Amino acid sequence: MKVKFFKHKILLDENFFVRSYLPRLNKKFTVKHVLQNPERKGWSDWQIFQFASKNHMVVVTFNVKDFVEFVELSNTTGIVGVSTNLSEDDIDKKLTALFTRSSERALFGKLTIISGET
Repeated sequence: MKVKFFKHKILLDENFFVRSYLPRLNKKFTVKHVLQNPERKGWSDWQIFQFASKNHMVVVTFNVKDFVEFVELSNTTGIVGVSTNLSEDDIDKKLTALFTRSSERALFGKLTIISGET
């Protein structure tokens, strides 16, 4: 069964590179970076998670371990952990593929890992 396209809202964690490094993802989805708004600089992981939950966004981070304990606390956000062993281009491709094939709520309440393995 083919999933109907949904334009996900994505929040890049503070430790993630800026969204301009993800042209494919930016083209298809609403991508924000925590540091886009200076007021968010230095926010705790819990504050980032709460913001994402309130705004129905999926958090993308390299620091999965910092968010694991929050994953099941909300059904209006999810966490996507990305391996630091991937190139920027591979990250862009893999994230775009993940969000493209995911329905509106498919990633909420879950931890999803993007690694170098296929």
